[in-house]
Amino acid sequence: MARTLLILASLIVGLSLGMAMGNHAAGGREAAEIVGTIWLNALRMTVLPLAVALLITGIVKTAQTASSGRLAARSIGWMLALLVLSTCIGALLIPAMLRLFPVPEQASMALQAGMAGLGHVTAPQPSDFFLSIVPTNIIAAAVDDAMLPVILFSLLLAFALLRVPQQQRAPVTDFFEGLSAAIIIMIGWILWLAPLGVFALAYGLGARSGAAAFGGLAHYVLILVTTGAVIWLGAMLLALVGAHVGPARFLRASIPAQAVALSTQSSLASLPAMLEGVDALGVRRETADVVLPIAVTIFRVTSPAFNLGVALYVAAWAGIALTPWQIGIGVGVATLTTLGSVSLPGSVSFIGSIGPICLAMGLPIEPLGLLVAIESFPDLMRTLGNVTMDMALTATIDRREGGNAEVRLP
Repeated sequence: MARTLLILASLIVGLSLGMAMGNHAAGGREAAEIVGTIWLNALRMTVLPLAVALLITGIVKTAQTASSGRLAARSIGWMLALLVLSTCIGALLIPAMLRLFPVPEQASMALQAGMAGLGHVTAPQPSDFFLSIVPTNIIAAAVDDAMLPVILFSLLLAFALLRVPQQQRAPVTDFFEGLSAAIIIMIGWILWLAPLGVFALAYGLGARSGAAAFGGLAHYVLILVTTGAVIWLGAMLLALVGAHVGPARFLRASIPAQAVALSTQSSLASLPAMLEGVDALGVRRETADVVLPIAVTIFRVTSPAFNLGVALYVAAWAGIALTPWQIGIGVGVATLTTLGSVSLPGSVSFIGSIGPICLAMGLPIEPLGLLVAIESFPDLMRTLGNVTMDMALTATIDRREGGNAEVRLP
């Protein structure tokens, strides 16, 4: 939390100082942009290897968990369906909100002027997709940041590993687990320099945009928090329709877990409170003991909508008109990469989760260096939505599996 507050303070101070200096210190602004670019490059170099490692280990673990029993398999089926639904919500809701409440024009213009490379984005076309989806050289594709062929290769490798005997599969999965763990540690090191990097980026943006930069960031937070609120309400709808638990009763049972979620920003830390909450709903312990641990490990329902939403916001902020094809690519990548998302605070997993989506859609990832500074605010809504949906799904699965919980709608 202390580091998160320090990064946020660096953002505010950088924007304020940049606004105060304006164009009077061009040399200082150029130096700040160099420092910010170096820090962004350090983050960017972790995106592709982390995405590959997490995707492979995520698919293998999900398949292994599904094979452990009928209840686990059905639970994962429910979770995959809800992840797809979450992605579709983000793809439909966020563009609609951005049409009704556009990004502040001055903030958008300042970002386009202040962030390097925003004017040189090449949108992927359908012909490019089909010609490049199966590369002749996967290493060359990785060097070129071609995320779609790299993701396809990772998917095929993960499913092929599932057909390999366990004693041969284990060393490969252990390698990718170790690789992802090491890269996450690297990201942690890079984020220790985040106050400096964010300050440098914010200084340049503040010098170019003035107070409009604050308006753009506040607008971003409101868009994502609204998306999270829709998913949170969707959890209560699932509890009502799927488990026959009324909103008032469900809310009373889930408030303790939601309080832990808001204070810790961790679904895992909320697990004991979630178990007590579903007990209060009459869910059988044998169901809760299977479904909830799986949910906090591989199921983060808000991630697809939020991750895709950030990419869509970057496009709007940078003044890039997305085609339906690009949005479709984003939907697919956001859904797939969620299977490999890590249960860590949002500031750690932010770049690794959203960078692949931006690259696959042909969007710049430079704005992510600024948005990571305020990720703690949307991350509160992420965790709240995840915990609430975990409880609603557990109650729903228990009733579908023949639970005898008392039906009381109020």
